[in-house]
Amino acid sequence: MKARESITPKFAICIDNREYPASLELHKVYRVLPDRDVEQDGDMRIVDESGEDYIYPARWFMLLDLPQPNRLALTKTYVGWSQQA
Repeated sequence: MKARESITPKFAICIDNREYPASLELHKVYRVLPDRDVEQDGDMRIVDESGEDYIYPARWFMLLDLPQPNRLALTKTYVGWSQQA
């Protein structure tokens, strides 16, 4: 069994939604879920407008380098929203 690694929440801004305008909003911040396999292929696992996570090309997003307090605030907001959905 692998030791559980500490996961820092990641967020990214959508910079290209031309192929999936109903699933992704341009310039919106999305939660990025860790997935080493898809990252090796140049993709990201994103929680999109459906509230589910899907794989999208990483080039469609810009990862945000946020200070820890901001990451925590977004994480709390995201958890609260996803529990209401």
